[in-house]
Amino acid sequence: MVQCRGIRGATTVEANTAEAIVQATRELLLALVEANGVEPDQIASIIFTTTRDLTATFPAVAARELGWIHVPLLCAHEMDVPGAPMGVVRVLMHVNTEKSPREIRHVYLRGARVLRPEFGQDLTVLTEDRRGMGGAEQ
Repeated sequence: MVQCRGIRGATTVEANTAEAIVQATRELLLALVEANGVEPDQIASIIFTTTRDLTATFPAVAARELGWIHVPLLCAHEMDVPGAPMGVVRVLMHVNTEKSPREIRHVYLRGARVLRPEFGQDLTVLTEDRRGMGGAEQ
C-alpha cells in the first residue's frame, strides 16, 4: 500500500554563496533519491532548512534545477541552538512509497554526519538520472 513517508537528510556547505548552497543541496537531493529509489513523481513535497549563516540563496533552487517544477518546496531557517553546527542544509522529503519506515534510508553527508552518525554516508559519484518534472507532462 502506498503511503506518504518522510526521508531526512542533511549536508554542510563550504561557504555562504549561492553556488556552494545549490551544489551541496543538489548532491544531497540526488543521494536521497538514489538511496531510496525515488522517482520525481513520488515526491509529495520538500521542506528545506538552513542554519542562520546561510543566506545567499534558497536551497530549493537545487530542486528546481533538477526539473522538479511541480513539487511543493518550502525553505526556512533552523533553530539557532548554541553549539549546534553551522553551515548546514537540512531536508525533509515527503514521498509516496510502498516502503516501510524501516526501509527508508536517511542520508547525512559531509560535516552533517555528526548530526546522525547512524545515517552518515560517504560521498559517492551520483548520477542525475532521477531528473524529472515532478508531475509535469513530459
